[in-house]
Amino acid sequence: MDHKPVALSLGEGNGPAAATRYGWVIFALIMGLMLSDYMSRQVLGSVFPLVKAEWHLNDEQLGRLGSIIPLMVGLLTFPLSLVADRFGRVRAIVGMAVLWSVATLLCGLARNYNEMLAARALIGVGEAAYGSVGLAVIIGAFPARMRAVLTASFMAGGPLGSVIGVSLGGTIAVQSGWRAPFEIIAGFGIILALLFAAIAREKRLAPPMAHEAAPIRSVLTSSALRWIYLGSGLQLFISGALTAWLPSWFNRVHELQVDKAGQAAAVILLVQALGMVLCGQLSDRLGLRDGGHRFTLAIGLGVTSALLLGIGFLMPPSVLQLMVIGAGAFLAAGTTGPVGSLVAQLTHPALLATAFATVTLANNIFGLAPGPWLAGRLADMGGIGMALAVCSLSPLLAALCFMLARRRLANDPV
Repeated sequence: MDHKPVALSLGEGNGPAAATRYGWVIFALIMGLMLSDYMSRQVLGSVFPLVKAEWHLNDEQLGRLGSIIPLMVGLLTFPLSLVADRFGRVRAIVGMAVLWSVATLLCGLARNYNEMLAARALIGVGEAAYGSVGLAVIIGAFPARMRAVLTASFMAGGPLGSVIGVSLGGTIAVQSGWRAPFEIIAGFGIILALLFAAIAREKRLAPPMAHEAAPIRSVLTSSALRWIYLGSGLQLFISGALTAWLPSWFNRVHELQVDKAGQAAAVILLVQALGMVLCGQLSDRLGLRDGGHRFTLAIGLGVTSALLLGIGFLMPPSVLQLMVIGAGAFLAAGTTGPVGSLVAQLTHPALLATAFATVTLANNIFGLAPGPWLAGRLADMGGIGMALAVCSLSPLLAALCFMLARRRLANDPV
């Protein structure tokens, strides 16, 4: 691999010199809303078997219910993030949280498949720009040296919210029916949105910037950034498939009941969240010596996670199989930290939300949206284990993208 020094200087010096108490309060609220976001998104996976039986659905139809949210996020994240950059990130976050929470409630009230699909699409509209806008607020409230670990911690709220959603959803569904989890999660989101509205202040989080000095096209003109975006999306392809289908995999392959399957899946997703944070910390430490080491880390994570997950899902059911899959899951989303740090460093600070919107678009269009659908399609053809094994190949393509990004940046530094 080429170890020519990589220029990563554009956004290195932005942000406060030290973390503040107010910044940590805002971080906690934004993390809470990230949990709400993914609880609303992934609770459905825990009740797939019950919904499938009641409405007589096949796996591809279930996969569409899982894919419609990231599809809407991918389509709308860029324009909505641009609006938030221009007209207020705090107001945007409050509005989005209220919308996805109301839509979650509508999922619990759905009378048929089409109504559920429409409500799920509305959740996607509400969540579309949250990842990019929330991350832009966090990046602006903390020192640059903390970027990778904060990015990874924020993004880890996704699988952690999924953990809560699938475990809580399965447990409540067994006791009170599959509709009850949606109602509880909706209430949680609305409460957090009101708290954020009461505490967050736009002027303290996003001081005015000279937007005219930062053309929007700058987030797309760098070929290195384009490869980073694509690599990030392809790496998260397997995460989308795992989050949607692990409860069903435990239900079918390990023959666990719905509540136990949700709890077992939650353990794997929790391991994935832990891996995101720890890989983010490692990325920050490596980046202090050479920004190019972040690329090396991302490439290694892609190759290793693909091998572990691919082998794991082809093994017979056993404790060893679960250990191998757990190890793969630990690494599967670890690239979020390096990616967030690299994008922040290569982007003008006035366009952080727009740049992270581009990351979110790539994550959803190339990863989180097609992952659940393709896994469901393959499961109808050859079983859920084979489907997840095939989907585990996507991180290899991600690793190739990160290799190309490093080469382009070394040859044509920003």
